[in-house]
Amino acid sequence: MDTPIRLLLADDHPVVRAGLRAVLETEPDFEVVSDVPTAEQAVDLAARLDVDVVLMDLQFGGRMLGSQATAAITARSGAPRVLVLTTYDTDADILAAIEAGATGYLLKDAPPEELAAAVRTAAAGKSALAPTIALRLMDRMRSPATALSRRETEVLQLVADGLSNAAISKQLFLSQATVKSHLVHIYSKLGVDSRTSAVAAATAQGLIRR
Repeated sequence: MDTPIRLLLADDHPVVRAGLRAVLETEPDFEVVSDVPTAEQAVDLAARLDVDVVLMDLQFGGRMLGSQATAAITARSGAPRVLVLTTYDTDADILAAIEAGATGYLLKDAPPEELAAAVRTAAAGKSALAPTIALRLMDRMRSPATALSRRETEVLQLVADGLSNAAISKQLFLSQATVKSHLVHIYSKLGVDSRTSAVAAATAQGLIRR
């Protein structure tokens, strides 16, 4: 028999991890090596264990985000592939994950056969994007002039989270003038003239999370 595809699951919900393990272990060519509740543990085990694919959630209760863990894992040579498995399909989340080095991006409501196919695709080193995710990325490429940049979505997500310009500049290590400049571009692209309107428009378009 061929060597099984070795998997590491990272999700802070025990029920989700148990469900994923149950679904994935029905596949004869998969072996779940471990499952962990934090992004930090995922980074640690991905470096120490012989793993082919890490299934990574994006939001954890701890300090490190899934996208940060993805970047830390994929930065190493010979690193496992990372397949993001999340409930979020906003531009902000998708761009963060792909920029961090994720090989695939799937939503948690994907049917088991789609999940299994994505794992095999990721293990082979090929891109495994859910159809809705691929569509969002194609839409961005078709209208680059009006698409918010990665940094703009980051700034706007923090505005939606209630942070002031000063707090945003501190968190992203930018000057306040740069933050204001980003906001001007955001207003222009979204056709709005205030923070509240920008957040409302971006949320309606699925660019950021509320």
